[in-house]
Amino acid sequence: MELTLNRSDYLQVGVTSQKTMKLLPASGRRATQKVVVGDQDGVLACFGIKKGEAVPVFKTLPGLKIARLELGGALNAPQEKIFVATGSEIRGFTKRGKQFLSFETNLTESIKAMYVSGSDLFLCASYIYNHYCDCKDQHYYLSGDKINDVICLPVEKLPCIIPILACQDRVLRVLQGSDMMYEVEVPGPPTVLALHNGNGGESGEDLLFGTSDGKLGIIQITTSNPVHKWELRNEKKRGGVLCVDYFDIVGDGVKDLLVGRDDGVVEVYGFDAANEPVLRFDQALSESVTSIQGGCVGKDGYDEIVLTTYSGWITGLTTEPVHKESGPGEELKINQEMQNKIASLRSDLEHLQLKVIQERERYQQSSQSSPAISAAPSFSVNDKFTFDKDDASYSLILEVQTAIDNVMVQSDVPVDLLDVDKNSAVVSFSNSDLEANENFLLATYRCQANTTRLELKIRSIEGQYGTLQAYVTPRIQPKTCQVRQYQIKPLSLHQRTHFIDHDRKGEGIFKSDNISTISILKDVLSKEATKRKINLNIAYEINEVSVNHTLKLIHPKLEYQLLLAKKVQLIDALKELQLHEGNADFLIPEYRCILEEADRLQEEYKRQPAHLERLYGMITDLFIDKFKFKGTNVKTRVPLLLEILDSYDHNALVAFFDAA
Repeated sequence: MELTLNRSDYLQVGVTSQKTMKLLPASGRRATQKVVVGDQDGVLACFGIKKGEAVPVFKTLPGLKIARLELGGALNAPQEKIFVATGSEIRGFTKRGKQFLSFETNLTESIKAMYVSGSDLFLCASYIYNHYCDCKDQHYYLSGDKINDVICLPVEKLPCIIPILACQDRVLRVLQGSDMMYEVEVPGPPTVLALHNGNGGESGEDLLFGTSDGKLGIIQITTSNPVHKWELRNEKKRGGVLCVDYFDIVGDGVKDLLVGRDDGVVEVYGFDAANEPVLRFDQALSESVTSIQGGCVGKDGYDEIVLTTYSGWITGLTTEPVHKESGPGEELKINQEMQNKIASLRSDLEHLQLKVIQERERYQQSSQSSPAISAAPSFSVNDKFTFDKDDASYSLILEVQTAIDNVMVQSDVPVDLLDVDKNSAVVSFSNSDLEANENFLLATYRCQANTTRLELKIRSIEGQYGTLQAYVTPRIQPKTCQVRQYQIKPLSLHQRTHFIDHDRKGEGIFKSDNISTISILKDVLSKEATKRKINLNIAYEINEVSVNHTLKLIHPKLEYQLLLAKKVQLIDALKELQLHEGNADFLIPEYRCILEEADRLQEEYKRQPAHLERLYGMITDLFIDKFKFKGTNVKTRVPLLLEILDSYDHNALVAFFDAA
């Protein structure tokens, strides 16, 4: 069934955090639902929609940033009590806006994640989990890595309380009381958790997870072992998952999966006969989607997907058609309503413009009469620096509540900036004095008007570690900028594993197919131990076979890149021949194929400008490190190695490594 949804922007609040918008249950059988949302200014607002306009129900005063918003109530009853997390405090409000709870927790950090189930409250700071029942402390757990989300399996379906933590180190930690029952490894850092179908499925044990690299999956959380049911790979390379919900938007009696991503993409997945997800609808917005819910808000009888964006826009994707069949009287009424709305917006705009002019004149007069200092305007930056193991690169996403003017990127270690299709900014590079400034990279991205989100791709070199800095300047007056720092780690292209022998004490054993990995670890550990005055004994065992094995792993990548470079070099000459002869029929099939695929080959070569050089660098490091462990310096033989690579033959390369 084809799904058509039409967009309607309702209103804008302040900058929003992840999972800070909900729809209250409908008060009557055919009544529309109210929207409740919290923003980073600390304002909690509730409103309904009447004739396309937002009608406020209540609005609180500003305060501390609202980090999470959940609905609660008695079990098996409508969930219409509103709970918000601000700092280390939990506040509760009725659907009319009356505050009935102010619970100051014993957490020393701000609350990052929250889940409410009946009288049970599950809270998480960065590393600490606490369980409260009727505001009394019950259980506590210290996580080994940052906690991104928390949820509890439905207590009405299971005999005991089973909370689950989504942690940054790519695991779900399943708890019972203050103890961890077991860990479940997932394909990426989990950012959001939800009960499958809204209730955990028939067993109550089915859990949906979304990851920061855009993957989705369902795991059955049993009391003994987890069961992986399905996993949705992010084949289209879309953004990370920030929010999910279940709602029957298609209207076939089966709840659909609604997904909001940090690149602004909204997706609707239906389920086939085998209960596997099938994409039914997708739409891209210009900024990240922080919350998503299905319900009926704009008009009775028309379901819709309500979502909030990072900058605070509350938007509906509704099943109500834009153009309906209507008589002359109805058409006149619609036109009159539209004209009234436009006139109202024009009046508001003129009023705001007049107010800006008055305030500017006031400021000018005050600055002439007395020394006045311009206050630097504050603005919020939402950033994410993540590793993409598929193409061995880092993705840096910068999002600002207002339009970005420019972003300057600086690094004190060698890194490459890669092309990003979604990026329309103009980049320029600056030369710098490496000895004086240690600026291996200094680049400026000049953004087009109304750009609020910028995505960069960066590839680092293993063994060279330091800091990457981004200076973000928005289009506001007076000019001001924020600096964000990101650490480039020594083993920056490696990923954590979770298979660890806990019986060993005071020692670590590192194994790798690549000698260069061991060499980097040895150098970094020695340097850090010396800096901290720690006595460290390092022993190593080198298997000669591993060198040839690593060369064998690199071989297909190197061969492909060399062939790609040769094909690209031939394109101009082949095009000239084709132009001279009038066609390409006289060419051999291989050359004709190159001409047919010329655009794709050039685009691929453009995306990977330094890939071949990096593979050369890996082989050179492997050669140097092989003999470094034997106490031999072979740097003088590197030019000969590069000559062999230029006329590449795998057997000749292996023979050179063995003979040296």
